[in-house]
Amino acid sequence: MDVWWPEAPRPARIIAVTSAVAIGYGTVVHLVHVAAAGLDPYPSLPDWLAAYFVSLTVLDPAAAALLLSRRRWGLVLSCAVLLSDAAANGYAHYVLDDADGITLDRIGQAVITVLAVALTAATPRLWSSSRLAVHR
Repeated sequence: MDVWWPEAPRPARIIAVTSAVAIGYGTVVHLVHVAAAGLDPYPSLPDWLAAYFVSLTVLDPAAAALLLSRRRWGLVLSCAVLLSDAAANGYAHYVLDDADGITLDRIGQAVITVLAVALTAATPRLWSSSRLAVHR
């Protein structure tokens, strides 16, 4: 882990790598949904929300790869993906889902929210040791 952002504080590095792993996991989840059901893997969701979740099959791996390669765009994209994913899952699991109490989906949404806030908070510490350009 010391390979990534060697100048940044260790907690910030841990948050960044954990976020990249979580985003990578999200990639797999969304790809499995699309592979199993085609381009309409979320038929019970509003079209805009289903399209967002399908778009994560592209955005998630891009964010994770750019984040692990210490690109500033990776920080920006990863924060945007995690924050928007937390909001989208919050809407799906608290507004649209009529389940009561704690569910696995709601626990997952909470984890995404914590990572979104943590990575956003750690971004200033990671920014200065991130690479400016996509290619060097």
